[in-house]
Amino acid sequence: MNWDSYIKSYQSYLKIERGLSKNTIENYSFDIERLRLFLVISEIEVSPIKISEETVQQFIYGVSKEVNPRSQARIISGLKSFFSYLIFEDYRTDNPLELIETPKTGRKLPDTLSVEEIDNLIAAIDLTTNEGERNRAMLETLYGCGLRVSELVTLKISDLFFEEGFIKITGKGNKQRFVPISDLTQKFIQIYRDTIRTHLTIQKGFEDTLFLNRRGKQLTRAMIFTIIKNLALEINLYKTISPHTLRHSFATHLLENGADLRSIQLMLGHESITTTEIYVHLDRKFLAQVVNTFHPRK
Repeated sequence: MNWDSYIKSYQSYLKIERGLSKNTIENYSFDIERLRLFLVISEIEVSPIKISEETVQQFIYGVSKEVNPRSQARIISGLKSFFSYLIFEDYRTDNPLELIETPKTGRKLPDTLSVEEIDNLIAAIDLTTNEGERNRAMLETLYGCGLRVSELVTLKISDLFFEEGFIKITGKGNKQRFVPISDLTQKFIQIYRDTIRTHLTIQKGFEDTLFLNRRGKQLTRAMIFTIIKNLALEINLYKTISPHTLRHSFATHLLENGADLRSIQLMLGHESITTTEIYVHLDRKFLAQVVNTFHPRK
């Protein structure tokens, strides 16, 4: 077997056994391809089952000069996973990254927007265009339900349970969860459906997709990024923001208004509550306020 065969086998394992999304699998594969490119440039001919710890260390040393510690840590983690798979399948008996330490990166606190900034962002949408009504509904859904951008673009009409006040979300690893949706967000989605979407010529295969581009197809993640960045420029918001910023803000605003971490974890679709804690960074002033309000010996 050559590198391609091992990589394809690993990709099948990630998809079938671990249920990872296409984007996650592509990220894992990119790390392996980066190692393979290093071998080609260095004129080292070796298979994944024969590559030595020393060769991998050379690669990691070169990577450390090119990328920041966070990216370096991700590459090491991705390669460890690949070689652990090879051990699992009895192709290897050892992991060449076993003794390679992952650089300490600390927890990166995500940017958030204030409620006022989010209001300004949405208010900047030009509602005189068909795309404007759609964009307002999308941003209200991103922020109002705390969705990932991939969850937004794949949201189906059949996932909307407005009478019950929920939408069904298919998240990472095809795990499904029900997220509450406010009357306000429902209203904007309904306006988009009734006044814009109903007049589109919808392409085959996208009949059930909620948010569509002008050609009647599913929007790309990149398009959502572009829409939000252009709106930020429109209101002179000089922050590095993305669709995920609205998700971060959703979690932080909920916690600041008294929601508990466990509830936020369920709505965000996090397997571990420690992941949720990264999203809900708070200043000391707010933490002191929580103690003063809720502790029995205040």
